Amino acid sequence: MTPIEIPEIRRRLRQAIEQARQTAAARREQTAAAERDYARFLSDVAEPVFRVFAAAIKAEGYPFLIATPSGGLRLESERSREDAIELALETAETPVVVGRVNRGRGRRMIAIERPLREGAAVADLTEEDVLRFLVAEIAPFVTR
Repeated sequence: MTPIEIPEIRRRLRQAIEQARQTAAARREQTAAAERDYARFLSDVAEPVFRVFAAAIKAEGYPFLIATPSGGLRLESERSREDAIELALETAETPVVVGRVNRGRGRRMIAIERPLREGAAVADLTEEDVLRFLVAEIAPFVTR
């Protein structure tokens, strides 16, 4: 077996470095586009649904209010701020809007996180996706 020559090692190393740079640049572009889409999604789609939902649940006797933390949207109980349903953009891998639910059960907290709609691009999310998520996740808060 012949040893690998230094020029071959350097050629492969340069290819790996260039590939890593291209992958990182594509990832940054993908994330930037998702962040723009997410900002539009929050203001044009999710926030109006959250506001109407909060008014409706309050009319049913369950006091919830809307909070808009930086980069997110949150429906939280007026009785306990720890009890909340929120949306956030997760960019660790493929950008995806996730729904997070935090519920206090005595001294312990239960936290659930799942995509708002599995496999959906941020720009493809709809009012129906938001409403479906809220309706599915509100039950534990109203059955106490």
